[in-house]
Amino acid sequence: MPETDGAQALLHQESGLVFDTTTLRDLRAAARVAGRSVITEIEERHPEQGRAVVAALAAMFSWPVIETADMDLTTPLFSLLPLADAMQRQALLLEQAGNVLAVVGDPFDADLQTWLGARCSKPLCFHLALRADIQAYLSKQEQYVRAVDNIVADGGDGDRDGRSAEVLSFASLNVASSPAVRLVNSTLYDALKAAASDIHLESTTSGLTIKYRIDGVLDHARSIAGRELAGQVISRLKVLAELDISERRTPQDGSFRVESSGRDIDLRVSIMPSIHGEDAVIRILDKRAMIESYGSLSLEALGFDEQSLRTLRRLADEPYGMLLVTGPTGSGKTTTLYGALTEVNNGRDKIITIEDPVEYQLPGILQIPVNDKKGLTFARGLRSILRHDPDKIMVGEIRDRETAEIAVQSALTGHLVLTTVHANNVFDVFGRFTHMGIDPYAFVSALNGIWAQRLVRNNCPHCAVDIAPDAAQLERLGMSAIDVTGFRLRAGTGCGDCRGTGYKGRTAIAEILSLNDEIRELIVEKAPVRQIKDAAARHGTRSLREVALDLARRGVTTLEEVKRVTLQS
Repeated sequence: MPETDGAQALLHQESGLVFDTTTLRDLRAAARVAGRSVITEIEERHPEQGRAVVAALAAMFSWPVIETADMDLTTPLFSLLPLADAMQRQALLLEQAGNVLAVVGDPFDADLQTWLGARCSKPLCFHLALRADIQAYLSKQEQYVRAVDNIVADGGDGDRDGRSAEVLSFASLNVASSPAVRLVNSTLYDALKAAASDIHLESTTSGLTIKYRIDGVLDHARSIAGRELAGQVISRLKVLAELDISERRTPQDGSFRVESSGRDIDLRVSIMPSIHGEDAVIRILDKRAMIESYGSLSLEALGFDEQSLRTLRRLADEPYGMLLVTGPTGSGKTTTLYGALTEVNNGRDKIITIEDPVEYQLPGILQIPVNDKKGLTFARGLRSILRHDPDKIMVGEIRDRETAEIAVQSALTGHLVLTTVHANNVFDVFGRFTHMGIDPYAFVSALNGIWAQRLVRNNCPHCAVDIAPDAAQLERLGMSAIDVTGFRLRAGTGCGDCRGTGYKGRTAIAEILSLNDEIRELIVEKAPVRQIKDAAARHGTRSLREVALDLARRGVTTLEEVKRVTLQS
């Protein structure tokens, strides 16, 4: 460890960080006053420059920098430093080519370095890593040594790190020694850590396959051997959701709640019979995760481009009429409506919502949860809302003709109605309402605009590199070299920050149709969709594919992701 009093001034070219004698002395003094480590003090002062801080400190200490991708090429020495201790101390002992690497996130912690040295008879080669990279690597390793390994095979190796599922802090779940209970607990815990939106448990000929939906894509988590254990897991879910465990021939739906990290999380369970037993899907409804992900429930925070934001704000600020938001399940429709309601809630209007379920509580707004078992459907609730003197109404989803008719009448009688409907794009909405038997003239008279949206996965900012797709790849995507002229194509190679997927986070894209007299006449006349699209394009409507391709052009996402979420038009 170098003597900081004699340290030479170090200027990191990328970040402008200076660690000289005076700077380090000030940092140590400030850390001592605050009762924390020097590295914590540095991170507090430079929260957005984590990797630059690591590079500057590594150069000062003459230590190599190691990242998660490099850690994956080594062998963890959990026999010397058990996983539980590694997670507690946020340090690693790794083996590479016969050498023992000691990975730490705080080069000033001499006690940690001495403690690590005492655990190994060989000399240690110290490496410095971003503490988030260490945590990402440990989380990945935990998947292989966590308590579920003791469940997969009776009489197996047992808990290799001494940990068991009982440490999970789900206060509302009954912690027991049953393998099925522990498997359910650990699966929920892992899914919450991975920020999954859904958990899929699929029965197979040999047992159970578990998948998580993360950033809109299903990722295989693990496979569990044993059909008997698979049936016990499904039964455990039924017990938690208060469903009939003896009924295995018909679908069932229920819900339950867990507590994690001091907050309640609602879980919706869908059980479906299959040829190998029963499958289950658990929808995770983390009400606080939304506000934590976006920072605030404003339209600005959702990532739409400036042109789309202006149009959406104008449509949401109309005094009456209907704004329809469409898109597949999980595309962020409700989040967009929440953002719009938050912005237009000025305290002078009565705003009422009816939702299934209420996903986030909005202050100053009356929110009504649908309860089919008690007879409170969307249609019945909407009728009651109209007698409650509302100015603005949000209907979670239009599912049937009765709800659609009441929503249209509400928009025609001076209310602003914001609602969602399932359709592939803005033009498919007309067919949906025609199929429901809604009068086209009344519908277009009430309608102000239609907003279709998707969520596109972003390239991981840490591991994304420039790429040059070959002709075969472009042909598979329905494109040619001319189509990507001027594009800065990038793709992630996979790292600890993105769990090896190459993607991290998502950006919302939108296709917006603002109705005018020309488009209304074409709809009433039941003109071909091509004519309506041409008229919309003349008035500035951009397709979802065009907006997504613009993101690919700037290197925000990949062409494969554009193809996955949009149709070629």
